[in-house]
Amino acid sequence: MEGGSSARIREGDCAVLKRDEVFKAVSVLRRRKIIFEKQWFYLDNAIGHIYGTTFEVTSGGNLQPKQEVEETTTETKEAGTDNRNIVDDGKSQKLTHDDIKALKDKGIKGQEIVQQLIENSTTFRDKTEFAQDKYIKKKKKKYEAVITIVKPSTRILSTMYYAREPGKIIHLRYDTLAQMLTLGNIHAGNKMIVMETCAGLVLGAVMERMGGYGSIIQMYPGGGPVRAATSCFGFPKPFFDNLHEFPLSKVQSLLSGTFTTETLPADPEENALLEEESNGLSEEKQTSLQETEEEPATEAPMEISTTEEQDTMDVNAEDVEFKGNKEKENKENVREKQIKQWERRKKLKEAAALLREKNADGLIVASKFHPTPLLLSLLEFVAPSRPFVVYCQYKEPLLECYTKLRERGGVINLKLSETWLRNYQVLPDRSHPKLTMSGGGGYLLSGITVVLEKGKSDSSNSEALKMEEPSSKRCKLQDLFC
Repeated sequence: MEGGSSARIREGDCAVLKRDEVFKAVSVLRRRKIIFEKQWFYLDNAIGHIYGTTFEVTSGGNLQPKQEVEETTTETKEAGTDNRNIVDDGKSQKLTHDDIKALKDKGIKGQEIVQQLIENSTTFRDKTEFAQDKYIKKKKKKYEAVITIVKPSTRILSTMYYAREPGKIIHLRYDTLAQMLTLGNIHAGNKMIVMETCAGLVLGAVMERMGGYGSIIQMYPGGGPVRAATSCFGFPKPFFDNLHEFPLSKVQSLLSGTFTTETLPADPEENALLEEESNGLSEEKQTSLQETEEEPATEAPMEISTTEEQDTMDVNAEDVEFKGNKEKENKENVREKQIKQWERRKKLKEAAALLREKNADGLIVASKFHPTPLLLSLLEFVAPSRPFVVYCQYKEPLLECYTKLRERGGVINLKLSETWLRNYQVLPDRSHPKLTMSGGGGYLLSGITVVLEKGKSDSSNSEALKMEEPSSKRCKLQDLFC
């Protein structure tokens, strides 16, 4: 029963709406209006159903599970031999736009509207069988409000991002992402370093492949890590227990041994100064309040009645209470900030300790930054005989990275590759490659780390480069003289 319940749509889940080849990630909430493919609806009725269920949008934006109707096509279809005599003059359809709108207002379903469009088309029977199927498919897409709710996965989310917002994932195609996961040898129990600027899509793919076992250190530029796509996966909370983050700005200091958390903006000493200043201000405010309380009491004329005196005292008391509450709120805010800063510092120290071990099982890089400095610095934290993969939209930066790694040494099996993808339409008697083919899915540089002897690496590499060409020339000269 547990497995069945986990496959059901629950409130608060992250789900993906699918219509044909269009996807959209949403959070399942009650009475929340969703707009998808020019349709608006609510997801209330979908809660409790199994993922993968196809729903039909009814009146009022409610969803109802679509009942599969068996098509009884016993009669032979009337079809023409070719479409040469069909003229697209816009007069073949008898139903007008107003007629179709009236049918929708009456609550007639999309399937019935499509049937009426077929019956009122003067050229439908003259079309070929393939053209008829194409016509029906086109009209169903337009008038049948059918939506499938599926569980998010790496393939679905990468397809969604690549189709809708490829710039956010630096044009990382789903087949290239699959190659990265394979070349990086990502599996449960690994200790992975991930550096990406793909809105958290690569991080989510790594987390899904690892299944909550092992540890991940996310390297991030700027103020904090971006995990918009990671949240769409809907991972359980235990998946995030072993997820750490570390800023790129601190990598060099960590390698040189000068890393400290004191330079962070989250400094408890600054908070203490802020608290002292707030306390000082509060004391000044309290003294000023006391003075204002005493002044009306001493300077009040004798003509003021006792009721007026009580009113003024009540107002002053309310002001004191209000300002006292405000001071408490300020102190609580300062404490909350202090706690958050201490937690952030603690997490940073944990991530630094993991990196200092320099025994990571793999490295994945997919960022908009130049890969050479990133890779040369992050490879220091990877253990020997471990894979690394670098993605870039263009090949020129990876070519430079390739040559630098060859000069540096410490890596073997270096490969620069490009994945090629072609989609096919597979239908009876009309299977062929689709016209809208992807131009390119980016480039990958992969390899395996080996032990790099720091003392001999520079001299041996330089000597090897110098001796490479002359050695072959000397052999030729010796052969000639002999």
